[in-house]
Amino acid sequence: MKCFPSAFFAKTLVFFSVFSFLVSFTFAQSKPESYDPLVAKADSLYKIGEYQGSAEAYAQAFADWGSGFVSDRYNAACSWSLAGNADSAFIQLFKIAKKAGYKNYLDLIDDPDLKPIHEDDRWAELCQIVKANKEEAEKDLIKPLVEMLDSVYVDDQRERRELADLGKEYGWDSPEMKAKWAVIHHFDSINLLKVSYILDEYGWLGADKVGGRGSTAIFLVIQHAELDVQLKYLPLMREAVKKGDARGSSLAMLEDRVAFRQGKRQIYGSQIGRDPDTNEHYVLPLDDPDHVDERRAAVGLPPLADYVKNWDIIWDVEVYKKMLPELEAKQKN
Repeated sequence: MKCFPSAFFAKTLVFFSVFSFLVSFTFAQSKPESYDPLVAKADSLYKIGEYQGSAEAYAQAFADWGSGFVSDRYNAACSWSLAGNADSAFIQLFKIAKKAGYKNYLDLIDDPDLKPIHEDDRWAELCQIVKANKEEAEKDLIKPLVEMLDSVYVDDQRERRELADLGKEYGWDSPEMKAKWAVIHHFDSINLLKVSYILDEYGWLGADKVGGRGSTAIFLVIQHAELDVQLKYLPLMREAVKKGDARGSSLAMLEDRVAFRQGKRQIYGSQIGRDPDTNEHYVLPLDDPDHVDERRAAVGLPPLADYVKNWDIIWDVEVYKKMLPELEAKQKN
């Protein structure tokens, strides 16, 4: 979607993670039951290009609660921008910038959804506020590494954001998709040199040293690396999680990817496959499906049924268990 959800597709393997700010402006009243369904509706409308309807669904969700998560307000601004309503887009953006300290400056200026409002006089003021928020948040961090990892994050994500639309328009095995992957691999190789230097020189750095975005960038580069690189740094990440320098949810995704690449069943269900004949997605072979949500919850991941909706998968554990032998056979072919 926009810059909060990020999807990373491979030829038969898909990794998806969501990094968002779940912050509301007031807790005077508890979140109503209508909020999540309205946000889901807004997201669905956005995906099919119904930007006005998407923005209005977000607006109703905020009105029902009297508040709203920062990630949702940002996404609402994207929908308003694409719908041609700059005033409403700026209302949401200034709220998160001024009241919630939104600081993802590079995401803001790089987001194509917000290009329609770049020529507005208010854009420069907004960018100035967000940039100041970023500088304040990073004042005690290792500046050279923060700057390096900022560029790493952007280069890792920029091209990957286009994969889903490219696959739908031209096909997952099309020349256009292969060309895009060539560009991605080029940036991945450069990013790996930078991140390997940091890991070998400093160890696995947490948000207190390089910020949340920088810490995420380190993980993404290793997650997208070859198996031998992942095996090299996996023990380092395990130690980082114990020290609070890396997310347990990120480690779970790396553990799953390594397990899958070694021909084992994954543990948390984070790895998604695609059938090249039908283009339908499915959860790659998973160990003990009955208790997957307990394992996911323990590391901070959402229920599997919610996660797999991103690929239009309906999670039914009983159906999955019956299909598991077939899925494992498919992976061996």
